[in-house]
Amino acid sequence: MAKVRAAIFDAYGTVLDIHAAMRAHAARIGPDWERVSQDWRLKQLEYTWVRTLAGPAHHRDFLTLTREALGYVAVRHEIEDQALLDDLLASYRTCPAYTEVPAMLKELRSRGITRAILSNGEPGMLADAMAAGGVAPLLDAVLSVEAVGVFKPDPRVYDLVAERFNFAPSDMAFVSSNAWDAFGALSHGFRVCWVNRSGQPDEYELRGRVVELNDLAGLVAEIA
Repeated sequence: MAKVRAAIFDAYGTVLDIHAAMRAHAARIGPDWERVSQDWRLKQLEYTWVRTLAGPAHHRDFLTLTREALGYVAVRHEIEDQALLDDLLASYRTCPAYTEVPAMLKELRSRGITRAILSNGEPGMLADAMAAGGVAPLLDAVLSVEAVGVFKPDPRVYDLVAERFNFAPSDMAFVSSNAWDAFGALSHGFRVCWVNRSGQPDEYELRGRVVELNDLAGLVAEIA
């Protein structure tokens, strides 16, 4: 991939470890905590897609949907401890960044590459997470879908980046751990890096069309 002018990152699952909230309270949840965490994530994403497809009148912000998804998962897995649920939601607001992220962002900054987040998250939860992860000072912008009232992969979300920086999508790298998000960005003209941390199978015919990484440590070498 030729040098880009900006690197645009998805937040949850790409820069931020979304399973850290459940991991922090694993002893209270029980041995099935990883399944609970995965179910929470899947239901959270389902709610974003359904509400986007249903139209603007049905939009709810990501924090609301995260809370609603946790409520569903709690019933499904018979978690009745309200204090635990409150703690899980609070922990989600401060998901830590993956360990390689700060050094990677500093290296991009040293090379003059603009760095930004484009996320489904609402502004308040994103501000909390970026501060907790120690990456807020390393970013030029944190962009939320709340500016357009729809969720990824709606094209209007990806338009926010060009509007903010006045760069063509082809001059930017879009970095996501979510195959559906990577596909959305690729369809919008970005140069895409798919962070496939867990070695998932190819989806949306991404393989061969995007840069595939095991984590973010190798990103700079690919785009700078």
